[in-house]
This record gives sequence, structure tokens and C-alpha cells, in this order.
Amino acid sequence: MLPAFRTPSQAIPKPFHRICCSASLLLLLFLLATSPQAAAQQAALIPLPQTLSYAEPTYNLSLNRFSLIQINPNYRDLLNPSVEQLQRDLPAASGEQQTANIYLSIQPALGPEAYQIDTRPEEVSLHAGDAAGLFYGIQTLLQLLEGDRWQACSLRDAPRFAWRGMHLDVSRHFFSLPELKRYIDLLAMYKMNTFHWHLTDDQGWRIEIKKYPRLTEVGAFRSETLIGRPSAEMQYDGRPYGGFYTQAEVRELVAYAAARHITIVPEIEMPGHSLAALAAYPEYACTPGPFAVARSWGVFEDVYCAGKDATFDFLTDVLDEVMDLFPGPYLHIGGDECPKTRWNACAACGARMQAVGLADAHALQSYFIQRIERHVNARGRKIIGWDEILEGGLAPNAAVMSWRGTDGGIAAAQAGHYAVMSPGNPCYFDHYQAQPTADEPLAICCYNPLEAVYAYEPVPAALSAAEATFILGAQGNVWTEYMPHFDQVTYMALPRMAALAEVLWTQPARRSYPDFLHRLELHSRELDARGYRYAPHFKKTD
Repeated sequence: MLPAFRTPSQAIPKPFHRICCSASLLLLLFLLATSPQAAAQQAALIPLPQTLSYAEPTYNLSLNRFSLIQINPNYRDLLNPSVEQLQRDLPAASGEQQTANIYLSIQPALGPEAYQIDTRPEEVSLHAGDAAGLFYGIQTLLQLLEGDRWQACSLRDAPRFAWRGMHLDVSRHFFSLPELKRYIDLLAMYKMNTFHWHLTDDQGWRIEIKKYPRLTEVGAFRSETLIGRPSAEMQYDGRPYGGFYTQAEVRELVAYAAARHITIVPEIEMPGHSLAALAAYPEYACTPGPFAVARSWGVFEDVYCAGKDATFDFLTDVLDEVMDLFPGPYLHIGGDECPKTRWNACAACGARMQAVGLADAHALQSYFIQRIERHVNARGRKIIGWDEILEGGLAPNAAVMSWRGTDGGIAAAQAGHYAVMSPGNPCYFDHYQAQPTADEPLAICCYNPLEAVYAYEPVPAALSAAEATFILGAQGNVWTEYMPHFDQVTYMALPRMAALAEVLWTQPARRSYPDFLHRLELHSRELDARGYRYAPHFKKTD
């Protein structure tokens, strides 16, 4: 059985801004002096910087080593999230203060999300290309400054990919706002910048829509939940289950993520995976219903009716409220696993296909996605969807999330569309990460070990250099049919999230799996300190 769940000395040119240590940054300096790490090769840096060099000699850093310089309040809030975890049980400084400085500056020439760090006995400097780079540099300092003995070092860093993402399904199982914040904290620690929030599906509608209150009054709750996997003899737990996020809670989480330079991409599933919505508003289906929020997992034939204009009015109303809550450029509209059974038998869908000259129901799916895209584009946003949105022809401005292997991403990039790579193998973290045994939690299927995640290359070899520029990056997906508790989510995500973060940040020539495992074992102490549950298979056993 699984363990019990836990609750949870280079002068700076005058044109550059000098930002002093606020109270929060002083906490960072305390960390610099108090933790047990020693020696450069022991630094648990994940993801690994693009360049890193150490100098001799190793020297001690003490609590009274650094003095404060002028405060620029514009950056105080930026620093605070980086050191929240250090605000408890820190020793007070003592002794006579010596003269040395930490310098922080913004230097746009370094480029977006880039930063550089130089440390010497008399000073530490962190220069960044923008606010995001400053934040990432602080994350690196928090990893570097883990000991009372620390070698002088110099590093230069910038990410390889623009989309460095993690997904979480809250429809199959619902997680509280504090738990979601802990999930976002993990993304921030690993310099990931995109949180794909899967908010609606057959088993639950999780976001308040004020114009359609029954979406949460009815669609957010199911009567009971399947026990184990679907089988010929289904068994259910007999317990009502559900929950949803108010718009105020959504705004709170969006702001929390933004403070950590993470964009939330909401997913509102369509035209399939829509039973929870149809249970609340059956008039938008092809048949009269009634419908119920799904109690089990899988793909269901009842989907939004593509022949009714009222369906599109309903969905655009929903998306308008969603876009008002999420300021990011992308809106995920799902588009996957939409059976065509109801459409093929529906008179309204048949009339639609005849009226607009569509050959079949696959072309009707393309019509559906393109009609939604026109509305989203008119609001200044872009859509992204699972690779089924390629069926019948891709919407003009859509991006593709390639999950059924790499073919969808290749087809999108070759057609001049952006793509995010997220193939089931190895990017689905709901798959087993060790060979199934009695000690492993139930997973949906398959085997995606840590080594396979670390070996993943997001840019398919089939693409030319020009086509490869359309690969935005990749993400790991966490579907939660078999994860009723947040500790199970982190167990399945960690440490595979750390491996994917390094794939997306660090250039391939810099990466080494044995070296990653060494750093990961050291890094696991930080996960322990923060109370995150993780899979321990990477640890050495004697």
C-alpha cells in the first residue's frame, strides 16, 4: 500500500536598475547561510541551466554577510512569492554586519525569460531580461543557495521552449483551491509557465457560469462514482460527489499563477465530453434526454448538437464569461473523442451538413470548431484543441495539442500551425511510472517511466528546421479518474514533472540522465520539506 496521505565582483553599469533586498530577499540571504549543502557538484539545480561554471575557492557565507541597498518597491511583490516557503523558523542574524551586496537588475538585452547569476565572496548579482527572468533567477538562487559552504559560480540561462506546461483534470476528481495553489507552486519551482486547467467533462462541470447557473447546480455533481476500472459488472460507491469553483475563486487562482509567471489555459470541452452540461441543459443535445452526469469513465455518444444555432449561442455565452476570467492568449476547446453517432441520426445535423455543403460528420466537426474559433478570434483570443480538431480540416488560426502520438503535431506544423506536443507516451502522467505491483496506485494503463520522460524530444525528426519553429513546446497531462486525492496527483506527477521541465528548459546537449538522477535525489529533500508526496523509484537502494 502507498504511504498515508499527508496534508499539506562585477560592477553594475549605471543605466541598470539596482533593486535592493526587501524583507523577503533578506530571507533568501538567510537561506544562503543556513542550509546544509556543500560543494558545487552537489547543487540540486532542476532544470539545469544552459551554462554553469564554478570557481575556487569554496567559501563560507554567513548571516551577516550582506548589506541592504536602496529599495525599488516595483519589485517587492515579485520577490515575495519566491520565498514564501522560507518565512518560518528562520534564525535571526547576529554579529557585526559586513559590507557586501546582492544586486538585482533588469537588462532587456538578455532576452525574454533569460537571466544570469554571478556569485563572489563580496557580492551576488542577478540580472534578467524581464520580470519573468528575474523570477526564474530567484528560483535558481533558491536551489543554489542551499548550504553554508558555496563555491563561487557563474551561470547564464534561458528556456529552450516557450510552452512549458502541466495539465490537471478537475472534472473526474475535484481539488480545492489551496491544493491547486500547491500544484502551481510546483510548476513555478521548475520554471514551467503554462497550467492547462481541464474544467469540464462528462463527469463534472467545475466553473461557475452566471448566465447558466444549472451548469454548476446540476452539472457539478454526480450521484456516485465508479469503483475501479469500467468492466462488465460495474460497481459504484453510492456516494454523491462534486464541487465547482466560483468566479471569484477562479480570479484568485489566475492572479496567484500570474504572480509566478504562469498562464492558465482553461479547457471547456466541446463538442464531445459534454454530458455534465447536457444534464443541466438537455436542449442543446441531439436527442431530448434526460441526461445525467456520468458516474463512470469513458466516451459517451451524447454530445452537443451541431445542427442547432441555439447550441452555438449557449457555447459562445459560456466562452465569453470564461474569456473574461482568463487573460491568456489561448482558450482550449477540447475537440477530442466526439462520437458521430448522434450527429449521423440527427435531422438538424443532417440539415446543417446539407445547407453548408459538408460531406460527412467529420466535416461537421470541422464546421463546429471553425464556428467557435471565429467567435474566439473576434474577442482577440486563439483556440487550441486536441489533435482531433484536424478532422475535416483545421480551423484557420487554431493550434493543435498532439496527444495521439506525434502525427497531429507534425501535420499542424507542416501546415503552418502552432503545436504543443503531449503524446500519451511519455507525457501522460496518469500512466504507470513503475511496473504495476500491489504497491503502485491504480492507473489507467500503460507504462511511462521517468527515464522515458527524460529522454523525450518534443521536436519530431520529420520536421524541417522551418517547420520545427511551429512546435511551441510540450506538456505533461494528469487525468484523474484514478486519483481521488491530491497526494495521488503529486505522486503520479512527481518526479516526472521535474524530468519534463528539464526537457523543456535545457538544451539537449546539456542533459544527462545519470546526472539528473543525482540532482533529483538531492532535490527530493526539498520536496520532503514542502510535504509533497512523490514516487520514490529513482532513489538509490543499498
